Amino acid sequence: MTPQPQNAAALAGLRCPVCAGALSLNPAARVLRCPAGHSFDLAREGYANLLAINRRHAADPGDSKEMVQARHRFLEAGYYRPFMVALAGLCKQYAPTGRPAHLVDAGCGEGSYAAAVYVALAAAGTPPAVVGFDLSRQAVRLAAKRLPAGAFCVGGSFAAPVRDGWADILLNIFSPFAGDEFLRMLRPGGVLLYAVPTARHLFGLKQVLYATPYENPERDTLYKGFTLLGGTSITDTVCIPAGQLQDLFAMTPYYWKTPADGAARLAALPALQTEIGFRFLAYQKQE
Repeated sequence: MTPQPQNAAALAGLRCPVCAGALSLNPAARVLRCPAGHSFDLAREGYANLLAINRRHAADPGDSKEMVQARHRFLEAGYYRPFMVALAGLCKQYAPTGRPAHLVDAGCGEGSYAAAVYVALAAAGTPPAVVGFDLSRQAVRLAAKRLPAGAFCVGGSFAAPVRDGWADILLNIFSPFAGDEFLRMLRPGGVLLYAVPTARHLFGLKQVLYATPYENPERDTLYKGFTLLGGTSITDTVCIPAGQLQDLFAMTPYYWKTPADGAARLAALPALQTEIGFRFLAYQKQE
């Protein structure tokens, strides 16, 4: 499959993980190559592996195939749709005028959020150039299939495969905060949209898993090089049936730190009602 023409602008946002040189595409050979001669093959789905060798701390880093599939099924069911709609609205608000936005999704997962933003901005007449990266090859494969117009690659936030100053908007949805790299990727005046959980996000789930459930801390943290523009909270209450409840559990950090008795209580439930909530913090790179 030859990369689609509309993702040329997105591919131009990538940089070589070895020497940081600009990457260009040879469509016939399905290879990305920098001026120094480093080359990276495109997979059948159209993504590249741009994770530097010295950053590969495991043979197949990032979320497993099972975790990625669980997240994909849960997000496809639409429970987090209000968050995607809100995120798309914020991207419209912060997009540059007069040209398509350059959008980076750091820790893009299986591409649901980037795709939602792309569809919304395209419907408004200005489809963005989207670059997404994630440590999980399984996730990136799904993202590339979901949004062929984007440029997706295996990569990490702390050595991101994105050119300096390329991004107008950078998304970070529940992923590690790599402040220095976020500043490097954003143009002056560009905006980081950082999603964190509200105090009672998934509180109903915690009540089942733990003897003493806790609320998430909510802070307006200041980061060097950024100005906090404000925060937008989106909350809802959902009822999740047993099958999709296990998918939700598998895609959260609780999966790894829940006592066996808590996991057993969850597995015995026919359904669960819980509060959900995202807080989108908008930070602007200082000029």
